[in-house]
Amino acid sequence: MGKKRATTAMLPDTVHKLPREERFAYARLLAFMARIDNELTVDEMAMFEQRLGTALLSPNQREMIRAALKNPPTLEECLADLSGEAGRLALRDAVMMAAADGTVDEDEREALEDISEHLGLREDAVDELLQWTIKGYRWMKEGYELLDTLEE
Repeated sequence: MGKKRATTAMLPDTVHKLPREERFAYARLLAFMARIDNELTVDEMAMFEQRLGTALLSPNQREMIRAALKNPPTLEECLADLSGEAGRLALRDAVMMAAADGTVDEDEREALEDISEHLGLREDAVDELLQWTIKGYRWMKEGYELLDTLEE
């Protein structure tokens, strides 16, 4: 009991069905979000790697995305090729990454709002995604706590 576990979960998803260019744009945005506060926590890295895995990028593209972790693109560069379903999935996962360390700071929140605005989403889109993320993390935590109670 009392062990800290990463709270990333596999989401049933459609990221892998997007065209390759959109999957790359999606992954670039996540690299930007991972480094927005100039820190990369274990939880953020776990979330980033898990989501990168769903994008099914080529080895060359994966290397480019990992390089973007060291030298992140600007938000404007990330948004240039992002719209529609890829944009909404990227925003959802950017919200999860921002919340992975337990807090969403001002820079993260501002970037999330900018992404939402770029995509033309409702004004409360980021708030709704944050609430959904908090519920999901709570649910995962309860699952881990349940596992700890199953031993005799």
